[in-house]
Amino acid sequence: MSRAEKPGTPPVEDLDLDSIQSVSDLVFQMGKGGGFTAKKVQEAAVIMREMIENDSCYTFLSFPACIISTGCRGVIKEMVKRKWVDGIITTCGTLDHDLARIWKDYHHGSFDMNDAELYHKGIHRLGNVLIPLDSYGIILERKMRELMEDIWKDGKREFSTREIVREIGLRLEDESSITYWAAKNDIPIFLPGPLDGSFGSQLWMWRQTHSDFRLDLLKDEQELSDIIFDAKETGALMIGGGISKHHVIWWNQFRDGLDYAVYITTAVEWDGSLSGARMKEAISWGKLKETAPHLTVEGDATVLLPLIMASVNQNMEGSK
Repeated sequence: MSRAEKPGTPPVEDLDLDSIQSVSDLVFQMGKGGGFTAKKVQEAAVIMREMIENDSCYTFLSFPACIISTGCRGVIKEMVKRKWVDGIITTCGTLDHDLARIWKDYHHGSFDMNDAELYHKGIHRLGNVLIPLDSYGIILERKMRELMEDIWKDGKREFSTREIVREIGLRLEDESSITYWAAKNDIPIFLPGPLDGSFGSQLWMWRQTHSDFRLDLLKDEQELSDIIFDAKETGALMIGGGISKHHVIWWNQFRDGLDYAVYITTAVEWDGSLSGARMKEAISWGKLKETAPHLTVEGDATVLLPLIMASVNQNMEGSK
């Protein structure tokens, strides 16, 4: 009886806890150990480092608002501060949480809390994060009006979403803010759905007493068109799906697709949703090059993103 041929790939290696001295060590060993999502974390870190270190690559970052209510805000802030990304496409709620947390705290909670009781106490629940009323809409209404009054003094009356977010960022003084660092480093933030949140509602409220205020969404699209057609290569880290992910891949189809892509999702593929669609599906639409290094990593971004980016950071620091 003949033995089966070896598959010609490296053998699976056990993780060695005693030799793990850093996140970078852990992620490297996860790659060698295999194990489903664990291996993908290491592969994602490799692709992300290639994107960041490729000076010819325009790197997009997209993500939903929810993770900005968590400590992952700090990871994304550092990516923007270190200029690891060139452009951001996100949702309106990102501005809500990023700005609100400058002035007020969010708190730890639980998925199992009584939501009716929280409502009567004036506390919103976002997953296992608690957001008191005065840490969200109330503070945003007051502070946004102050910021808009200062912007109004400059005499400009019409803005793209990228422009109004930058004007806000230039007037912030808190270095924990993604919006602050994006403005400081001239990294554009685009909001293709600018009215779906408190930030957008405050712009609408401003319009009630300032009828000449305008948002020009098509100007955003012109800027994105210029970025796409000027870029030698493009890459993207997409966290979660929805409008943010789709706007990234939609624009990149006009240059025959992304050259790199990492997608983190918890959504399932079998319901046909954009959020559930794996990156390889984008090849059929011309939104991802068939030769592009790409990966879909299934799991909670609040676990995966810190692991991936901490590994990238340590490896880049170690190579200096």
